[in-house]
Amino acid sequence: MPVNKGFGVNRKVGNSVRIGLLACLLVFTVTPLHAQDDDEYRMEIGAGLGLDGYLGDFNGNLTKDLRPMMAVILRRNLNPYMGLRLSGMFGKLKGSSADVDTYYPAYASIPHQFSRSLVDIGLTYEYNFWSYGTGRDYRGAKRLTPYVGIGVGGTFVSGNGNDFTFNFPIGLGLKYKVADRLNLGLEWMMHFGTSDMLDGVKDPYAIASSGLFKNTDSYSTCMLTLAYSFMPKCKTCNKDY
Repeated sequence: MPVNKGFGVNRKVGNSVRIGLLACLLVFTVTPLHAQDDDEYRMEIGAGLGLDGYLGDFNGNLTKDLRPMMAVILRRNLNPYMGLRLSGMFGKLKGSSADVDTYYPAYASIPHQFSRSLVDIGLTYEYNFWSYGTGRDYRGAKRLTPYVGIGVGGTFVSGNGNDFTFNFPIGLGLKYKVADRLNLGLEWMMHFGTSDMLDGVKDPYAIASSGLFKNTDSYSTCMLTLAYSFMPKCKTCNKDY
């Protein structure tokens, strides 16, 4: 009886197709399970501790009269390179006209001294120099990355009267992913104010000036933060934000 060679070839092709389909099925089955362990997270919440320092008419030294401060932060991660951070910072500003060499006639005999409570509410845009993550949640991501930040905020100071000013923070920092959900940060920011009343004295030089940052007070902040990631992007699949 003649053998149908075509039937044997078709059977081999059919077996190959079945094996290929089975392999594809295994790939699509395993991939979601792996993604569950490597989630990307949209949000972070945390706190920070550090130092703040007044810079203005009565102090031009970044390291002088530093005071303890604390912060609470909420961060929205737009992607592994960019994020938006809402923060509330609480501290004090301290200084004295006796700390500077400038001669102020009004305070020649009795120096002006101040210690005022500070509340800063700000929104900061952060840009990471490298994609930030564990390396499993996003291809090529790194646990450690430097970043820059720029934003806008409001500053309220109290003690010997109350004063409010807008401020524009700009600075840089480092982020390190300690674990999948724990993020450690160290940053330094300069907050440029739009008012000359953070120290409680307006224009001690008695020279009229104009311009957004002319004759205004500022302050710096340096703090260590710890934030917890939550709200995974997708628990069972890889999708865009």
